[in-house]
Amino acid sequence: MKSNSGAGLILVLGLAMLAGLLTAAPTRAEDAPASCEVPAYLLTSESALPKVANAVKSSHSLDILVVGSRSSTINTTDGSAYPGRLQAVLHDKLPSVTVNVSVEIQAKKTADEVASGLAKLVESKKPTLVIWQTGTVDAMRSIDPDDFRVAVDDGVAALQNAGADVILMNLQYSPRTETMISAPPYLDNMRVVAQQHDVPLFDRFAIMRQWNDSGDFDLFSASHGLELAKRVHDCLGRALSTFVIDAAHLNPAQQN
Repeated sequence: MKSNSGAGLILVLGLAMLAGLLTAAPTRAEDAPASCEVPAYLLTSESALPKVANAVKSSHSLDILVVGSRSSTINTTDGSAYPGRLQAVLHDKLPSVTVNVSVEIQAKKTADEVASGLAKLVESKKPTLVIWQTGTVDAMRSIDPDDFRVAVDDGVAALQNAGADVILMNLQYSPRTETMISAPPYLDNMRVVAQQHDVPLFDRFAIMRQWNDSGDFDLFSASHGLELAKRVHDCLGRALSTFVIDAAHLNPAQQN
């Protein structure tokens, strides 16, 4: 792990500021944002979710566990964070299915630190699907990318051996820290692990960069933090619901 420096301090502060923007407590739930557009290729996967498909079709139930960090939450209890929005949108799209999304926060932990406990999480919570959000802490700490890949590989293997479908979710995109953090090695290694284990990769980094570049969201500005948090999380939940349904090869119309 690389040691501290002035740039490293700026990086930590920059990522902390973005996390603050995207986890700020919203004042109230808003209507759907004006645009949640995502290119189709970012919402499809060649890898499938067979256990999700079987649970939906056989028992009309779906238990999802999100293993994430601070960026998977908003400081509110009204379901505005993306796991809550994922549950709500899946319920709307699959009204005959009982959907439950729970969250296990692993704050400030590297992939290696999280991976060792994943099997026990599946054993205790028994989810059909685990969405593992990782990479940000490793990038901030400059963990060796090869060590990161091994940790993610071990974690995915543990989840699959425990009987769960898996979706990997990569880093959030921040234009504030783009020149201070080397994201590509972590993004590439997550993609490699996803391909090796044949699990879908939800490319949060590319999706958020698309929104920023297209002007749907200004992820550089520090203003309008509450509104930004609500809109980004809502759009992520919507995108993730589409991704899950596609990877499980579900036809929402047939579930009504």
